[in-house]
Amino acid sequence: MPGETVTNRSFPLAGRVAVITGASAGIGAAITRSLSDAGVFCVVNGRRSQQLEDLCQELGPEDVTPVVGDCADDVVIERMLDVAKVSLGTKGREADIVVINAGRGLAGSAVTSDAAQWEEMLRTNILGAARLLRAAAQRMLADKKSDDRRAGPRDIIVLGSTVGRHISPFSSMYGSTKFAVNSLAEAARRELGPQGVRVTLIEPGFVESEFQGVAGYKPEWFAEVKGRIGPVLTPEDVARSVRFVVEQPEHVHVSDILIRPTRQDYP
Repeated sequence: MPGETVTNRSFPLAGRVAVITGASAGIGAAITRSLSDAGVFCVVNGRRSQQLEDLCQELGPEDVTPVVGDCADDVVIERMLDVAKVSLGTKGREADIVVINAGRGLAGSAVTSDAAQWEEMLRTNILGAARLLRAAAQRMLADKKSDDRRAGPRDIIVLGSTVGRHISPFSSMYGSTKFAVNSLAEAARRELGPQGVRVTLIEPGFVESEFQGVAGYKPEWFAEVKGRIGPVLTPEDVARSVRFVVEQPEHVHVSDILIRPTRQDYP
């Protein structure tokens, strides 16, 4: 009614099913904990079986199940989505939350970075993201058109980076993969949004996790960054953004979130 005060409403996530890649640690593990806490059944992917098993035991194997393997492998991607489809008594419904989180960094530019690591990074960050986005979108669209379709949102969430929007000379090879991912996400939003599938890009700034060590950033460099702009983000900060996105009612689409530490000026 005109003039009526709109009260805060809760949009529960219980009963939804998520697929989360790169879930063995860091942001992916934090997203899993956050969504599982909200009642979402989670299928988690990563290459390290023990870390995934530990996460499942922590949260409850009846609520979280692992699919170990390479996130860029078509067979593994289909297995993740198949496991989600038969989980939690969903009666053949597809996963309605897919979080494309798996990725790896690489210190340096095209001139200074380790060229021997380029192909693996490109495979994981771009091809893996594109293949899962494609497979998830095709299944979600088919599910919406099926006779037994149910109401409710479908979400594909893509983890980008601030360096995929703002060029950074200290990580330009990694940044180039995130420019590609950002483009994929925005193009998919324009294509899939009108068909009822929400695609959201989340672009974190500096997040402290094992990412820095894997990427080859020198500890003293990252310590200087933290001293200058800290406190930096935690994986849990990013996970809250993901949960905020999927908690929105079906007609509300949060298309893009760029999240930085307060004191981070660049990138």
